[in-house]
Amino acid sequence: MNLLEQLGQDSALFLDFDGTLVDIAPTPDAVVVPPGLIDALGELHERLGGALAVISGRPIEQIDAFLHPLRLPAAGVHGVERRRSDGGVEVVDAAVPDRVRQAAEELAARHAGLQLEIKRGSIALHYRGAPELEALCVAAMQAAVDASPGLILLRGKMVAEAKPADASKGRAIEAFLGEAPFRDRRPVFIGDDVTDEVGFSAVQRSGGLGIKVGEGASVARHRLPSAAAVREQLVRMARTTRTSLT
Repeated sequence: MNLLEQLGQDSALFLDFDGTLVDIAPTPDAVVVPPGLIDALGELHERLGGALAVISGRPIEQIDAFLHPLRLPAAGVHGVERRRSDGGVEVVDAAVPDRVRQAAEELAARHAGLQLEIKRGSIALHYRGAPELEALCVAAMQAAVDASPGLILLRGKMVAEAKPADASKGRAIEAFLGEAPFRDRRPVFIGDDVTDEVGFSAVQRSGGLGIKVGEGASVARHRLPSAAAVREQLVRMARTTRTSLT
């Protein structure tokens, strides 16, 4: 699939971060932003009249740090926090109960290969460094979530994350589509993980495109093979924009 043929100036582009814009790394802080990506995103943000947003499981402040000096519209922590195009930030008022935090902390303390990530409104337990502990991590986190009304457990790539049930990437995208400059545009969402499936459903309900990166079952109707392929097409689109303006 050639994104250049799909993305027009009447589109709204939503992009996951890890596994979509950047390659998955052993730990969340070890990802590398390849040369040219930030410039390409800036060009496309301008081309689309500001209708480009990052939709991530990471906190917005981490996205800003990786994409500095850009400060794009963004949804962080799977929709718990959302920065609108006007710079205002909306936050779902939710705190993760102590029992969930305690369950995650106890596991991380017992097993050196586990990494605990505490965010605003969620707790993520990464087991990329100890994949053999997946069943243990998921079972412990699920039990704690089941005893905590208002929470759900998200299963991502080598991570189990407890978060508010009323926040999701799909709801964040729908919120963006209800306001300028995203309103009345054809939405396109590119993501790689099971946590992106609700986003694919949201854009496809609105007549847009869901694009899955990599292998695995998905409701998305289109697919790209890798994050490198996503970056290549974004850079090509940015170059096309520059050429058309000269």
